Amino acid sequence: MTAPIPRDIPNLPAIPGVPALLPSPVPATAVVTPVRRPLTAVYRLLVALVAAGAVTVDLLIGSPVRVLSHFAIQSNILLALVLVLSARRAWSARRPLPSALTGATLLYVAITGLVYHLLLAHAATPFSMTSGSLTGWQTITNQILHTVTPIAAALDWLLMTSPGRLHLRQAAAWLLYPLAYLAFSLGRGELIVPGTPGRYLYPFLDVDLHGYKSVLGNALLLGLAIYAVAIVLIALDHARPNLIRHRTKTGFRLGPPVG
Repeated sequence: MTAPIPRDIPNLPAIPGVPALLPSPVPATAVVTPVRRPLTAVYRLLVALVAAGAVTVDLLIGSPVRVLSHFAIQSNILLALVLVLSARRAWSARRPLPSALTGATLLYVAITGLVYHLLLAHAATPFSMTSGSLTGWQTITNQILHTVTPIAAALDWLLMTSPGRLHLRQAAAWLLYPLAYLAFSLGRGELIVPGTPGRYLYPFLDVDLHGYKSVLGNALLLGLAIYAVAIVLIALDHARPNLIRHRTKTGFRLGPPVG
């Protein structure tokens, strides 16, 4: 009869400096071969070029300082940078960018499109802005930055990324940039001589027209709306199906990390 194997070998001294072996989860990359995704990389690179091109045209036509002060310009610059990095990772089969970064980028460009179409471009709202003063090129870039790139970013998220990567704890951190932009926008307006046209970039933040009480109320409502949109994005991320899968040699269908 064979004696049972002891769990510990007696009289064996412990090796100093070697920590105890603990069970650890196996990353997906250990069982799934990374896959290059050239079509995804090309799509992201094209969207990044479109966003960067529209921003460049606006910089050449208008005042660079004023152009760079707009939320739409800043969010599209961030989108272009993130998409270029994501395209490189998809092309080289590397791990995706952190979801906190990609989720924040998606939220900011989504807010850019929603605020424009629901408040600024809607004639029925008290904050509508007329586009009659825009030139031909500015009209085109205006539509690209507020409509084309937000839709393209949403399609990339829905069709070319794995679901379930966004988390509720990230939503509060995503509000830091809109809060900082609010402080920047109001501070910029205070530095400009009162009565100067375009002193405030957005009608709902125009202290000359509405006063600080109404402006801060508008900012609070807008902040709550941004947080609500973030929660909706996170909920959708966990509810949407996984459209990116590939079959391993063993026949199991696994969803590897994708960029």
